[in-house]
Amino acid sequence: METTRTLSRSATSAVSVYMRQVYGWMTAGLALTSVVAYAVASSPAVQMAIFSNSLIPIILIVAQFGLVIALSAAIHKMSGTTATGLFLLYSGLTGLTLSSIFVVYPIGSILNAFLSTTGLFLAMTVYGTVTKRDLTGMGNFLMMGLIGIIIASLVNFFLKSSMMDFVISCIGVIIFTGLTAYDTQKLREFGMAAPLDDGTAVRRGAILGALTLYLDFINLFLMLLRLFGGNRD
Repeated sequence: METTRTLSRSATSAVSVYMRQVYGWMTAGLALTSVVAYAVASSPAVQMAIFSNSLIPIILIVAQFGLVIALSAAIHKMSGTTATGLFLLYSGLTGLTLSSIFVVYPIGSILNAFLSTTGLFLAMTVYGTVTKRDLTGMGNFLMMGLIGIIIASLVNFFLKSSMMDFVISCIGVIIFTGLTAYDTQKLREFGMAAPLDDGTAVRRGAILGALTLYLDFINLFLMLLRLFGGNRD
């Protein structure tokens, strides 16, 4: 019985340490993205340099995809410092691309979308923490939905249908809200087995977890902004 209680306390401690690092790095990534986006938006010269050439945004997006793939597929081969550096680089590049929203949307709409995203994210991450329900089935369904909206978004890039864009945004809000709870639960399960005596392994896992929740937050924010943001016109 004493051994069971000791193991339980050990698992709880591992989860606590791991999740603190996950949320800490996720917050650092979001902060860096926000600072870079606002700084670029505040400099017409920098914006002109980035967005006057249509090739540069494409390069930035390709670089972002490359970093996500590299972190997801090869993080177990990286040092903790390298993994952290690549995550922060990704966050900075995302800030560069997101700076365009300050041109399209009024600042009030951006702040409202950010606050709404924060509220939804916190609610669902708390749910993912406290629920006793296994969210694996829901997560699998949501991942299929995510693939669906990616395909639909690519199709709508050519169709440019406002109705289809509205539907994609509505479904996207549902998907990324649900994925926040699912990913939180899965990260906590991973944290139970986190090897606290291996700092590099914990850092790698924390960075990968931070990237996962960061992507949930950013995509939820963009979907809400598209739904309720309006535009400067």
